[in-house]
Amino acid sequence: MLSQPCRSLITGALFAGLMNSPLASADMPKTLNWTAYGTGTSGHTQIMAIGQIIQQRSGTQFRVIPGANDILRMSPLKSGRVDLCACGIASYYGSEGVMMFANRDWGPQPIRVISTSMASFGLGMAVAGDMNVQTPTDLKGKRVAYIRGDDALNKAAEAYLAFGGLTWDDVEQVVLPGYNSAFDGIISGRADAAVTTSVTPAAQRLAASPRGIQWPELSLDDTAGWHRMEAVAPYFQPHRVTTGAGIPEIGYSSASYPYPIMVGNADLEYDTAYGLIKTLIEDYDRYKDAAPGAAGYAVENQNMAWVIPFHDAVVDYYREAGLWTDAMQAHQQRLVKRQQVLATAWNDYLSSAPEDNDAFREKWMAARSQALRRAGMRPVF
Repeated sequence: MLSQPCRSLITGALFAGLMNSPLASADMPKTLNWTAYGTGTSGHTQIMAIGQIIQQRSGTQFRVIPGANDILRMSPLKSGRVDLCACGIASYYGSEGVMMFANRDWGPQPIRVISTSMASFGLGMAVAGDMNVQTPTDLKGKRVAYIRGDDALNKAAEAYLAFGGLTWDDVEQVVLPGYNSAFDGIISGRADAAVTTSVTPAAQRLAASPRGIQWPELSLDDTAGWHRMEAVAPYFQPHRVTTGAGIPEIGYSSASYPYPIMVGNADLEYDTAYGLIKTLIEDYDRYKDAAPGAAGYAVENQNMAWVIPFHDAVVDYYREAGLWTDAMQAHQQRLVKRQQVLATAWNDYLSSAPEDNDAFREKWMAARSQALRRAGMRPVF
């Protein structure tokens, strides 16, 4: 059966109790360094707004370093040059040691979540409006963009196809050199669909073009479809999208995952992580309208049983607030154990790993899969 996301549904009374509970305080550092998406993106703008609240609350100075791609955003976190990353789904790939992280310089990373933003927009398959595509199943035979070098978006496209019972073999794969060129291709008639978030300029350009835009529905009742999607990309979860280009006024049922994902390493100072989550929850009203998507950090939007473990300080905060359950703790322990299994497998593998990059990746993925299966865990990739 598909494991449905376990969300913390907070009533007004419970939230008031959280705000008035005798939670411990934490001493924040004098400076806090982040990496984030580039200036002008919603992720960067959100972190700037949150950083200002932290500075006002604790006097902590903050610096946000923009990174043009996943590696540039996560490398400073790995090296210890920054404390936090407002990352995308690459943070999950890093924790698993797959895709761009399945090479000698990386391997599985000890990533821990502080918080995530799940706002009113979504990540979906944008389809030209002149095509008859109501659900992902209707993509069969259509021309779907495959973006060269973009593992994350291509994996998302694969997941959407899987929801409809399709694979890349069931569509015409149109290889394009970049994200913007994928939408140029749809507008010019060389492709029919590509993955994007609903609020991007690319989606807006397609919506304003003669072809228009539409978004296939993912029915909550299609249990088999959700199971197939989860098997490809377990970080997707059901999401009601209400904001974006060409979105119906009542919204539509789709899938998405958080953006940004605020992460540090497991060894991030306890007080820093505690102070961060305390600020995010208790000062929510002060920053929620300060940047597009910032409202997505609301405590009721947090998926407490997602695919990356929380930092220990965040777990303690939620437990003290009465929001953490035994089921959440069991899930947390499974995720931490998974990272431990991967770290051990990586260290064992390095001692006899081949020098050739392609062979290194191939053999690591095989060793990774074997280690996870021995531990009774699903490899996924």
